[in-house]
Amino acid sequence: MDGVYAAQRHIYDLTRKYYLLGRDRLIAGLAPPPRGTVLEVGCGTARNLIAAARRWPDARFHGLDISEAMLATARAKVARAGLAERIVLAQGDAAGFDAQALFGVSGFDRVFLSYTLSMIPDWTGAIERASAALAPDGALHLVDFGQQEGLPRWWRATLFAWLDRFHVTPRGDLSDALGQAARQHGFALEFEPLLRGYAWRAALRA
Repeated sequence: MDGVYAAQRHIYDLTRKYYLLGRDRLIAGLAPPPRGTVLEVGCGTARNLIAAARRWPDARFHGLDISEAMLATARAKVARAGLAERIVLAQGDAAGFDAQALFGVSGFDRVFLSYTLSMIPDWTGAIERASAALAPDGALHLVDFGQQEGLPRWWRATLFAWLDRFHVTPRGDLSDALGQAARQHGFALEFEPLLRGYAWRAALRA
């Protein structure tokens, strides 16, 4: 991943804002408790963490990413935003991280994944690991590409071909995987298509 993002990380936020839709809606819906803990899995450049920290000033934020190149950009952005004391970053694998070892936190009040499952090879493992990282009464939020089910076929074919160039694979069976996680952990599942299926938003609540 460092090879993929070595150059892209410098223009990542500028280009992604036009098609990673639903991220700010996810952040607005986090609603962590006072002094709550929030983890972003696959935090990239920390764009979302910075926005969330500003939106929820009473919470403490953590982010992990497998790419050290992305984390270098993230650390610089967090420092420039004056949020280094409220946002802690660490390198880790979404499907195999140890929250206690990385952050000294046994469970998070909120965990979120924004357009990351479509890039993670073991994406079902990432859902399981994120679910296991929740504190009692916690919630897992995610947004990612949908199947474009309400849009023309040509749009879906064009978008998916373009995303494939960047190793992005929208997960058509995402709702099934989340349903399995909900049953396994006793969570309530919310699932909602956005913009005619351009994106899918979901939440698992303990």
